[in-house]
Amino acid sequence: MKVTKTNLEGCLIIEPDIYADKRGLFLETFQKERYQSEAGINFNFVQDNFSSSKKGVLRGLHFQKSKPQGKLVSVSRGKVFDVAVDLRSDSKTFGQWHGMELSGENKLQLWIPPCFAHGFLVISDEVDFQYKCTDYYDPLDEAALLWNDPDLAIIWPEVEEVKLSKKDSNALSLKELLR
Repeated sequence: MKVTKTNLEGCLIIEPDIYADKRGLFLETFQKERYQSEAGINFNFVQDNFSSSKKGVLRGLHFQKSKPQGKLVSVSRGKVFDVAVDLRSDSKTFGQWHGMELSGENKLQLWIPPCFAHGFLVISDEVDFQYKCTDYYDPLDEAALLWNDPDLAIIWPEVEEVKLSKKDSNALSLKELLR
């Protein structure tokens, strides 16, 4: 597999080895020893999640306040623009973001360390999105960062209509979260 650093400290793009022939393809989506030795991901994953969404759905930017989750995210069908925001106050990349396309075609994964906000915008008609988490989901600990916070200045792809949940519509800006 190929591991590439992003502009955010600790956030990595992982390109799994793909074995394809006329019958189809095979790839390992996770192998603990390899991800530890080659990518430095020394976390235990405790929960796997899957979501299916329609074009224009924006999920995020989510994080947990006191029980931060590291996430290994990927897409098996369709296409998203995936975004990670560094919320580690002691990081030199605090408040910066990384965005990239994840798709069933490119088979890329994004490793998002704990203490990052995460979200994605569906840019295909439908998407199947999955991710591994390093801590359990706790709805009482969850928070959301405003997806279009002008101070973050995330450059999202154009879609006809951005569709948000009520929770994401009421998300706070980074300045509001820091108060």
